[in-house]
Amino acid sequence: MWFTRVSIANPVMAVMVMLAFVVLGLFSYQRLKVDQFPDIDFPTVVVQTEYPGAAPEVVESEVTKKIEESVNTIAGINQLYSRSYEGASVVIVQFNLDMDGRRAADDVREKLALIKPTLRDEVKDSRVSRFDPASVPIFSLAVTSPDASVSVQALTTYADQVVKKRLENTRGVGSVALVGGVKREINVYLKPAALEAFGVGADAVMSAVRTENQDLPAGSLRSAEAERTVQIDGRVKRPEELNQLVVARRGGQPVKLQQVAQVVDGPEEVETLALYNGKRMLALEVKKSQGENTIEVVDGLLRVVEQLKPQLPPGVALEVVRDGSRPIRVSVANVKRTLFEGALLTVGIVFLFLNSWRSTVITGLTLPIALIGTFLFMDLFGFSINMITLMAMSLCVGLLIDDAIVVRENIVRHVQMGKTAHDAALAGTNEIGLAVLATTLSIVAVFLPIGFMGGIVGKFFHEFGLTIVAAVLISMFVSFTLDPMLSSVWHDPAIDRDLDRQNGQPFQPKGLYDHTLGRVTHWVDRASHRLGDGYVAVLRWSLVHKGITVLIAVASLVGALVLVPRLGTEFVPKADFSETSIQFYTPVGSSLAITEARAKQVDAILREMPEVRFTLTTINTGSAAGRNYASVFVRLVDRKDRSRSVDQMSVPLRERLRQVAGITVTHVGLLDAIGGNKPISLSIQGTDIAELQRLTAALMAKMAAVPGLVDLDTSMKPPKPTVVVDVKRDAASDLGLSVGSITSTLRALVAGQTVGDWRAANDQTYDVKVRLAPEARDNPDDLARLGLVLGANADGSMRTVRLGQVADVRAGLGPNQINRRDLNRESEISANTSGRALGEVSADIRQILAATPLPPGYSYRFGGSTKDMQDSFGYAISALVMGVVFIYMILASQFRSFLQPLALMSSLPLTLIGVVGALLLWRSTLNMFSVIGVIMLMGLVTKNAILLVDFAIRARADVVGADGVRTVGMARADALLLAAKVRLRPILMTTLAMIFGMLPLALALTEGSEQRAPMGQAVIGGVITSSVLTLVVVPVIYCWLDDLGAWFKRRLFGGGAGHDIRQPAATTPP
Repeated sequence: MWFTRVSIANPVMAVMVMLAFVVLGLFSYQRLKVDQFPDIDFPTVVVQTEYPGAAPEVVESEVTKKIEESVNTIAGINQLYSRSYEGASVVIVQFNLDMDGRRAADDVREKLALIKPTLRDEVKDSRVSRFDPASVPIFSLAVTSPDASVSVQALTTYADQVVKKRLENTRGVGSVALVGGVKREINVYLKPAALEAFGVGADAVMSAVRTENQDLPAGSLRSAEAERTVQIDGRVKRPEELNQLVVARRGGQPVKLQQVAQVVDGPEEVETLALYNGKRMLALEVKKSQGENTIEVVDGLLRVVEQLKPQLPPGVALEVVRDGSRPIRVSVANVKRTLFEGALLTVGIVFLFLNSWRSTVITGLTLPIALIGTFLFMDLFGFSINMITLMAMSLCVGLLIDDAIVVRENIVRHVQMGKTAHDAALAGTNEIGLAVLATTLSIVAVFLPIGFMGGIVGKFFHEFGLTIVAAVLISMFVSFTLDPMLSSVWHDPAIDRDLDRQNGQPFQPKGLYDHTLGRVTHWVDRASHRLGDGYVAVLRWSLVHKGITVLIAVASLVGALVLVPRLGTEFVPKADFSETSIQFYTPVGSSLAITEARAKQVDAILREMPEVRFTLTTINTGSAAGRNYASVFVRLVDRKDRSRSVDQMSVPLRERLRQVAGITVTHVGLLDAIGGNKPISLSIQGTDIAELQRLTAALMAKMAAVPGLVDLDTSMKPPKPTVVVDVKRDAASDLGLSVGSITSTLRALVAGQTVGDWRAANDQTYDVKVRLAPEARDNPDDLARLGLVLGANADGSMRTVRLGQVADVRAGLGPNQINRRDLNRESEISANTSGRALGEVSADIRQILAATPLPPGYSYRFGGSTKDMQDSFGYAISALVMGVVFIYMILASQFRSFLQPLALMSSLPLTLIGVVGALLLWRSTLNMFSVIGVIMLMGLVTKNAILLVDFAIRARADVVGADGVRTVGMARADALLLAAKVRLRPILMTTLAMIFGMLPLALALTEGSEQRAPMGQAVIGGVITSSVLTLVVVPVIYCWLDDLGAWFKRRLFGGGAGHDIRQPAATTPP
């Protein structure tokens, strides 16, 4: 290698190049962001629109469908789905991964502007945001009064007007929701009987309050001396002054507001609740904008909280309840620890084999230089420090030192052959250079396709693949420059000692080192030599009994393939970060008070468990939208302080929660690591709600019997009690009323209407809302008695008619919410798994679906982890095939043969034996991490075969000396046995370095490490079995293919194939 010669000739330049990698890497490290995973979210734009008082069906037809049809024309949409609730529409537009989120949001806004004129006046302006309202908050802040000296209303005012605005001003915050707050509101409660007696309509009251309570400019007075603005000061100074507003005149007398309504300055009606350990509190829940860094956003929020604490009013306290950055910080810190432990173990293994601290330093320097240098490329590519990139580095630990070990070991061998350090460095590196280049390129060939897989898994592992490629290429460069240079200028006395030992001189301990560590390294040295002798004997037997050897390997492979179904499959394992969640709902139509009572029962059950530190329950907010929906966030004690994992706790917890009457539990435990949803999601699409309800009920009854399926839920809830007002059109028309006028009056009376605001002395503004008094809107009979104004009599009094005279008011049922997907109505069934792998449960569900015929026009589709898992395994197999093809191309190029690479690649399927065995031993599943581990093995296991066969081919080649004398190469079997003896030591070192480098990852001893452990487990199992079998099976297959090549040569070109087919009579049969 030319750069080897340059570095040996100019050692200072070689050191400077290495220093450049380190310095640039350290500078880049400071600039890298930290996150748990790469940013793999689909660009999502959410359109939220309020239509106060409208039923879900009305919201769907009047708002949701119009928005859907409008935004559906935007290019690059991946999924379009919506939820229509009572009084609200949420349309979620998910774009393809290559779409820019901000541009997508602008496109959606343009489409909304076009349809705005077609929406009814009562529909409020749509809010466009780049976060999902159902996503989990990253930060929750409790606002409390520990001594109860501050009222809930005052706390709400402070939280809403001060704390919330400060949090919203933090960079990266998408929304801040105030949960459990009771805002101050000026309510004008109408008295239906008084309105009827005075002949005053609700619209007259609203108009009076709106026009009589405002400051208005009336122009300017100009004179030669000055100009003065004329301002009408009509705004009331105190809420009580509203009582004196004149709303009408009857019989020449004014009718004041206090005669027909009651003005109440008090709290608004409670809509949401937050419970901390079962007690009411105020919570501010923060969600980040898409694409923002969680740690940066949380750090900004924590700074705001610290700034606010000294400014708090007396009796008010702030407490951080949920910190979404904690799992990220924990996982990143743990992977860093794993990386450090793996590096120490790897260097320790190298030291034991090389028995020299100088040789260990020469090879070990590759690790820090390659790892730190990789930060430079991560910065250039725009990557972040996350669990995936750090895991790539921890997997690299064994890989990075491999090239340095092989190069150093070969240089030492040449020194022991009598060459000078300078000549040994050049000759040793040149001899092994092509083999090392081939092994490195094989690894690159495997990881490059991983970095460019399609779909969400491709984006997930994009940084993983390219990080490993960068690290491996840097390590190869260091191995070809720094290692030979140091070997040439820094002679190691330990080499002479090893030479003496090889010449038969016994081990003589001299100093303290020899009496302590020296004895261990000497034992390792003797054990490796004995192992080498044993291996040569086994290989000699295998070369004689080729058929039996291959048969044993094939039988082992078949046995492993038979066991694969027992592993089970899932998408990504869940990580235990000492947090869990519970979701449940009470019967449809339940009040907030009933849901709160049930939530307190659930909280009591939770806090009986010793592992629970605290709970935070939210009702009617976020993913639990609706007064009967509750979501519980549970913070557990740290993993090291409890014996049970989250999954182990979930099983008894489900049993306890079943005993709580009046609730349906929809989720217990951890949600998916990617996407944050349940792993099983089934969408049934059609047109008729009643038919969808029937199909959903039938399918859920069958799915409930599937073993391992828990927390079964559907978006198609039972119908909600409604009050139907059926207008008698003829009777209404005779009286001059229309459906529209009746609707607008009812909406104003029942839902209420904000008609202005009142500014307090502290410069805060509060809404003034006109509506019926609470006791006048309790039941349908109250509505039937409401008076509708028809017009004025001759004397100025108003003619009224009761609603019951022009409409039938009756109880009815209506949908609780309507879900739509891809412009069709849908019913979504979701579930968790417990005790069985996701793949097995999904297979049972598919059998149920196959046996359940759907009516024409109805269809189903899988979503969630089931769909992601199918797509991802498909992409992973494509990457695997591409990697294998690339490896073949590299090996064929190096060995100048079409057949010999097949012998080397025969080791690839043998990795499955160890993978299956290791995953069964550790009770892991076949998931995305273990599959990536299998793909990684494709590059690793060919390394041993390359080192072995490359040496044998060199030994068999004829050599022409400097004097022109031709030395005939060795016979094939002798060359293979010599290769086995010489190459076993570096193969053993690199294999053990890889295994011990992976060990901290595979053991999963830290919090949250169970998620990434299967990758380390798969690699360790695969490396062990493939190394053992490769060293025996590959030479046998190489012999067969060599004979086949010789036979082809004879058939195609005639004659023999030279010494290629010679066999020593003593060792192998003719």
